[in-house]
Amino acid sequence: MHKTASHTDWTAARRAFLEKEKAFTRARDELSTARRALPWEQVETGYVFEDQRGSVGLADLFRGKSQLLVYHFMFGPDWEAGCKSCTFWADNFERNAIHLNARDANLVLVSRAPIDNLIAYRKRMGWTMEWVSSLNNSFNRDFAVSFPGEKDREGNNYNFGTIHFDGEEAPGLSVFAKEKDAIFHTYSTYARGLDMLNSAYQLLDLVPKGRDEEALEFSMTWLRRRDEY
Repeated sequence: MHKTASHTDWTAARRAFLEKEKAFTRARDELSTARRALPWEQVETGYVFEDQRGSVGLADLFRGKSQLLVYHFMFGPDWEAGCKSCTFWADNFERNAIHLNARDANLVLVSRAPIDNLIAYRKRMGWTMEWVSSLNNSFNRDFAVSFPGEKDREGNNYNFGTIHFDGEEAPGLSVFAKEKDAIFHTYSTYARGLDMLNSAYQLLDLVPKGRDEEALEFSMTWLRRRDEY
């Protein structure tokens, strides 16, 4: 049983909490401004990916925009299906690309699985987002989301060397900017930093039970792909 209140007391409690929400919003705006002010690093490697039409370079993935968001989708070279958690996140991206395009940004999924596997899985999920394979380059390894060898999984290897990740593939988001012929890496985020990208979780945070994962063995044990519920 949760405590209840009269409308007057409920409104008073809600208004008091509103002040905390406003403070959080202002702090988030300040954080976003500071994020955009971080230094950039130039990308020196000429990464070549594979899409359904053939080879495509990193510069091509901008598709005429000056900003690029890359979601590192967990899908290993020999996996039968994409990660269900990354699938959950990607469900939240679908239909957003056109709005990002209107604001001079493009969104692309990148995985190490062969391109035919990516195309088949995209069709299964009903997505329209661009998805390319990094199977034949070092992109995912360079951006610290793929750990194919045992040495790659030693020590704190994830989230800028702050935590240990024992799997072959990890999730992440990397952001790039393009100025003339130069490409710059402007931002990356991993682990809980990806929470803000998942609108379903943001909605669950509003309901009384929240994410309701505390009693589960693993936080996302409940999760299924959309066609598996």
